[in-house]
Amino acid sequence: MLRISLIIIIILFAYLFFWPVPVEPVSWDAPKNKGFVGAFEPNNRLSKIEFIELTDTHGPEGLALLNSEVYTATREGWILRYNEASGEITKLVNTNGSPLGLVFDGNDNLLIADAYKGVLSLSPSGELTVLTNSMDGLPIEYADDLDVTEDGKIYFSDATTKFGAENNGGTYAASLLDLSEHGSYGRLLVYDPTDQTTKLVMDGLNFANGVATAADSSFVLVNETSAYRVNKYWLTGEKAGTSEVLIDNLPGFPDNIVRGRDGRFWIGLVSPRSLALDLFSNWPLLRAINLRLPKSMQLAAESYSHVFAMDADGNVITSLQDPSGIHHTNTGAMESDDWLYISSLHADNLARIRKQDIGL
Repeated sequence: MLRISLIIIIILFAYLFFWPVPVEPVSWDAPKNKGFVGAFEPNNRLSKIEFIELTDTHGPEGLALLNSEVYTATREGWILRYNEASGEITKLVNTNGSPLGLVFDGNDNLLIADAYKGVLSLSPSGELTVLTNSMDGLPIEYADDLDVTEDGKIYFSDATTKFGAENNGGTYAASLLDLSEHGSYGRLLVYDPTDQTTKLVMDGLNFANGVATAADSSFVLVNETSAYRVNKYWLTGEKAGTSEVLIDNLPGFPDNIVRGRDGRFWIGLVSPRSLALDLFSNWPLLRAINLRLPKSMQLAAESYSHVFAMDADGNVITSLQDPSGIHHTNTGAMESDDWLYISSLHADNLARIRKQDIGL
């Protein structure tokens, strides 16, 4: 009996330490998590949200607004349109991919960052076309979020060049692999419709995610989800072509950025930070062992509702939370005249809250 137990222990030891995994974790020093303090003091301001039922689809991650109609992208590949006045939801098109970030250009084309397909454009007449899915002959592996400047240039994130979403179990599974490795494979790209070129803006990012441009097109913001920070890249002025960290050491994993009103930028924190993951930051072996555990035991997103707004200088304007996480894994938020819509990675429905209820 002792011999059998010893053999089992040896097998488990060998599995946990040597079984192949698709990542090669890199050692890094996670900043000390200050937690929910200061501007991020815990609150339940999202407790007054109401739900917009999506019935046979879920995970409304991206959001865009045109003429009092809300557009969202779901995990099943659908682009939906919600009419604020009538409450009607219309399925517009299925990209047959994984649509994430959404934004309208100056000609009312809906631009779509599709993690499988690249950057797409849906015309007002319903024609879906691929704008770009490669750069310098190499595929864009994980188009994540995007925004457009006044001159029509489309800035978008390629979250990771190593763990493509389509070939690694989908967007969420691929993001966990990239987060586990922390290999700085993310980048910010720009597509110019005038000459149909795609060029590199920034690289070396740790899961490049949300993207938003300034109202005057003077800069572009890009999230680094697994580094807990937001970068600002200057497009005009004396600092043009340079970047800086705008806000860092966030208490959660930043996902999308959406330019709001009155100079606000909305960011969703898809989950609070993981104590274990931070502790494992300079222990690559432990991060590899985590991936060898059963799925139910691996580190995963925590159900906690949280979006916040900041200004162009990185000052937090407002933080909206619900610790109960009823509408969880929030990817971002978007304003209409009267409502703040809140998107999600995994939730069954779209959520919204009256702006007057949160002091906007």
